[in-house]
Amino acid sequence: MTTNTTTYILTGSSQTKLGVLDLIISSLYRNDCYAYEMHTFDDADTDRFFFRVEFNYRGNGEFSEADLRSQLADRAEAYEVKWELRDLAIPAKVVILVSKYDHCLQDLLHRYSTGALNIEIPAIISNHPDLKKQADWYNIPYYHLPVTAETKAEQEAQMWQIIQETGADLVVLARYMQVLSEDMCKKLHGRAINIHHSLLPGFKGAKPYHQAYDKGVKLVGATAHYVSEDLDEGPIITQGVEPVDHTYTPERLVAKGRDTERVTLARAIKLHVEDRCFLNGNKTVVFPGH
Repeated sequence: MTTNTTTYILTGSSQTKLGVLDLIISSLYRNDCYAYEMHTFDDADTDRFFFRVEFNYRGNGEFSEADLRSQLADRAEAYEVKWELRDLAIPAKVVILVSKYDHCLQDLLHRYSTGALNIEIPAIISNHPDLKKQADWYNIPYYHLPVTAETKAEQEAQMWQIIQETGADLVVLARYMQVLSEDMCKKLHGRAINIHHSLLPGFKGAKPYHQAYDKGVKLVGATAHYVSEDLDEGPIITQGVEPVDHTYTPERLVAKGRDTERVTLARAIKLHVEDRCFLNGNKTVVFPGH
């Protein structure tokens, strides 16, 4: 018996009903595939079942992805299962949107270059020219698309063209300080991630960390979520929190907050590109990663 070292991921969801789990396991078994990691979740509130399976081929001869797809399609139709199958070795194409703050961008570029994130970055888009040198260092195309209230529709049309031409699987707002239009949010539904600070009480507007300092906060945090038409209120993927105390100046709070933002964003991207995130209404189902 041989082992195909290529890892495949089977993900999907369906209404809760008998036989769905058997469909998954038996389909893999019939094709000599070994499931070495499996996660499932049955949401009693929505009566919906979610699953994620990592597997590889353990049979003799060559593995036929087409045969497995055909069998899954035939059997899944009867159970109304929405499913996807992909080779985990193929990196996700990620387009990054950024303005002037570079901490999240720098972190993602480093993780990309070291292989810590299984992604390709075919484009970086910004409404400012400031961070082009970072893109040039990694030989990534940098698109400077200035935007004003009058040119927003035109700028987003250019942005959408780049996203389509690069075949982007995911769009990441790495401190992109512009609000996407409702139309763009709908186009990017389920495949755009944003990061923002999470401070309690909620401090909005300019200099939130300075506001937090004035209130003597004891925690700083960050939230990574899918983009939605409601600003900063999309389905949450992951959150980070770090303790602070009375010795923290506004500048130290900002530094701590930025560290939390970059780590939280990277974690969310990793979960997404490993197909561990599922939209479930206004919430998410997120299966744990390594």
